Amino acid sequence: MLLSIETATNVCSVAFRDREGKQIEKRTNKRGSHSELLFLFIEELMEEHGLKIPELEGVLVSKGPGSYTGLRISASAVKGLLFQTQVPLYAVDTLASYAMQAATEREVVGTIHSVIDARRQHLYHQKFQWEQGALRTYDQTEVRPIDNVEKMIEAGDIVVGTGLKRLDAEVRDKATLLDSHAITARSLIDLYEAEAENFFKQVDPESFDPSYYTSSQVQ
Repeated sequence: MLLSIETATNVCSVAFRDREGKQIEKRTNKRGSHSELLFLFIEELMEEHGLKIPELEGVLVSKGPGSYTGLRISASAVKGLLFQTQVPLYAVDTLASYAMQAATEREVVGTIHSVIDARRQHLYHQKFQWEQGALRTYDQTEVRPIDNVEKMIEAGDIVVGTGLKRLDAEVRDKATLLDSHAITARSLIDLYEAEAENFFKQVDPESFDPSYYTSSQVQ
């Protein structure tokens, strides 16, 4: 059994994989809802499905980049959930989970650009490849000017995440776009089951700190 948490953007999503492999999700795209709904979603999953934290194989958390507030709230949640338990915590780069969801949704997949709106004239960006049924990246998460990201997007590429409307219309027309509907905690479970050793890192719940990006990194 796995519990996963995604709060890096306006989306607040909690997913649970039961013993039979079924995934159940609680999700909203309501701005500013994380503090109100994240703990409620977890409690509802626990009550509705007899979920007991000590019985979990692990907890998966999206570690950023993204909203400072959303990431801070999820970090607080996992610290509380796993306090004095032996349940491992696994963190994953947010943009990798977006890419996994894009690969899951599309039948034909090649290059995937995962993006999050970084405000000003920038996007958080990382490029991925779907190769022989597996997700790969030869890139790092960067805060990039929007026009630099636009130059990297080729015809037929997939762009997934937030801030898509900030891309030039010609760029949007030549790519397949997946907006915030593709942001879900379920993708963390899918990625963990397929590529845990490549994308997840076990972290200490007590000292876990998400990947915050400061304003100095957005020029």
